[in-house]
Amino acid sequence: MERPTPHNCLRTLFLSDLHLGALGCKADLILAFLRDHPAETYVLAGDILDLWQPLLPHWTARDQAVVDHLRAEAAAGARLIVLRGNHDPEPDAAPAGQQIASGGVMERIIHTAADGRRYLVLHGDQVDARWLRAHVFTRLGSRIDHLLRRLDRGLKGWRRRSAPEARSLIEALLSGVNRIAYARRQHERRLVALARMAGVDGVICGHFHLPALHQDHGLIYGNCGDWVDSFTALAETPEGDLRLLAAVAERAPKTAEQFGLAGQA
Repeated sequence: MERPTPHNCLRTLFLSDLHLGALGCKADLILAFLRDHPAETYVLAGDILDLWQPLLPHWTARDQAVVDHLRAEAAAGARLIVLRGNHDPEPDAAPAGQQIASGGVMERIIHTAADGRRYLVLHGDQVDARWLRAHVFTRLGSRIDHLLRRLDRGLKGWRRRSAPEARSLIEALLSGVNRIAYARRQHERRLVALARMAGVDGVICGHFHLPALHQDHGLIYGNCGDWVDSFTALAETPEGDLRLLAAVAERAPKTAEQFGLAGQA
């Protein structure tokens, strides 16, 4: 039976860095976004599961609901492509109930859009320094982030009530450190160079938690963002245009082009 296509169905939805299982993940926001943005194809560009907390596990019913929703979409006929990120466990290491893809996990793909443009799609950690890609640093980073966010939750009782989308001091610190680390945008240039070597029109990635869509380096560079800070995704319309979507307007990037579209979504 062919899957019915909603009138507002996207051709492709690119998401990365969901970090399901991490304390900072906003699984309820992910699920609401997925329900509001159905797609013919879902490309999960790495760091979907973050299960490096053996002493302080944090897998919740909301995390499981996101996995179940994606599985249901695939069962109904949507195409589901999963790329591995540096935080993702070995394909067979996650418990069966938490595994999203049954058809295997890849490192990179070439995606052909409806307008014929081709994109290299990968997580993005491939251009990190070799020592940063070591699993010991990935696990250490996850645990430091987990402890800081636990501290942040403990401090919430001492803070005045604020809007859910407002960043706390610790969240702002984590976001600020990340932006400073990548301020020179060398990671963008390296990824565009990989796309140029592959003979494609652009690159789509995640990993850096810095949503973007531009052509500053000669080819299209798109970063999906993440779901612990920016709450963004990249979408391809039925016509093949790319756009950057934000679940929370206050977290949306200040500048982002949309290729083939007249205005900001």
